[in-house]
Amino acid sequence: MSLKSNEKINSNTAELTFLIEKEPFDKAVTEAYKKQAAKITVPGFRKGKAPRALVEKMYGTATFVDEAINNLLPEYYEDAVKESGIEPVGRPEFDIVEIGDEGALLKVTVAVKPEVNVKNYLGIEAEKTIREVTDEAINDRIEQARQRNSREIEVEGRPAQKDDIANIDYSGSIDGVPFDGGSAAGHDLKIGSGTFIPGFEDQIIGKNIGDEFDVNVTFPEDYHAEELKGKAAVFKVKLNSLKANELPELDDEFAKDVSEFDTLEEYKADIKKQIAEDYEKRADSEATEKIMETLIDDDHFEADIPEAMFENEAENQVRDLDYRLRGSGLDLKTYMKYLNTDIDGLKAQYRPRAEQQVKTRLALEQIAKNENVTVTDEDVKNELKRMADAYGMDVEEVRSQVSKEMVSDDLRVGKAAELVKNSAKITEKPEEKPE
Repeated sequence: MSLKSNEKINSNTAELTFLIEKEPFDKAVTEAYKKQAAKITVPGFRKGKAPRALVEKMYGTATFVDEAINNLLPEYYEDAVKESGIEPVGRPEFDIVEIGDEGALLKVTVAVKPEVNVKNYLGIEAEKTIREVTDEAINDRIEQARQRNSREIEVEGRPAQKDDIANIDYSGSIDGVPFDGGSAAGHDLKIGSGTFIPGFEDQIIGKNIGDEFDVNVTFPEDYHAEELKGKAAVFKVKLNSLKANELPELDDEFAKDVSEFDTLEEYKADIKKQIAEDYEKRADSEATEKIMETLIDDDHFEADIPEAMFENEAENQVRDLDYRLRGSGLDLKTYMKYLNTDIDGLKAQYRPRAEQQVKTRLALEQIAKNENVTVTDEDVKNELKRMADAYGMDVEEVRSQVSKEMVSDDLRVGKAAELVKNSAKITEKPEEKPE
């Protein structure tokens, strides 16, 4: 391969001209001819036995040439990219410039990483919100622990009330005619959960076990079943049984059961400490996000970014979503149906986030260059081990799936981010309480 020229059309597009030499080109054309000759019929000759000159005269050479170039192109394009030093970020567009005595001269136009200018990135100003740990927050956390450790008990001697679990038989009808999906037997319903039609659960409150009664409701106008929208319905209901969640007493015994502490006061103190740590992590994360948002605003960041980079990142995020959905037993098709959207609509939703991530990555890569940020072999080794531990894999297995260069680049970007964050001028402010 011979790279003839490497020109920058603009700040984010390169044009390479390179030659596929005559010998490998002619060989590839001959192989393409042999592959297709067996399929070609020429009057007066058996299939595949006509002279090549006659076949080319009748059908032309373009078919064989195109196939030869397509077969050679990946290797020659990769060599041209390496020799030119460009960083492609989009799909290349190829043109045949000339096929002559030297071989095939090709031209490729491709989007490349843009030139980036980042300024005033050290000492960015940001605010950090300080949150007070309130008694209400502590009590909420304790109440969650009580709910997790509650037990169901049978209710006797009183009517149904909110938060009870009612076991019911029901049968619904509209104008006296039953409808599909309107009946069930032995169904457990938590009163007040809002899982049934508005008004249904409230009409169970006050009823006793064994009562049979009518529940009158009207289906919402936006109900998912078209034939039921806005329709008045009557459900004949029988209350079979009631259960309630019994919460443990809030005392030292409870603290011993749910924690490593012997007293309730010690348990509360530990919860307060945990909440304070959570608030601190949240505040740091919010401040870092503000710093990165400032880093890529117009006062700090300049780059003519090709559209391909935003599109690629949006596609990556959709693929990542698909991977996470599959891990949860779902799939992308069902998810899009639920959201009433398609793949283009999903990409559009991720577009703002994609733009932010592309700009942030470009800015941090440039800062790493400006500040001569380095990554050692030990850094890469430790990161591979961290990844292996996180995914429950062997280190060598991780090493076979991700390149050292990719890990090194990510670590370099991470170090640049820490540099920007550590140099930031952060002002603490108390959280504003809503009136």
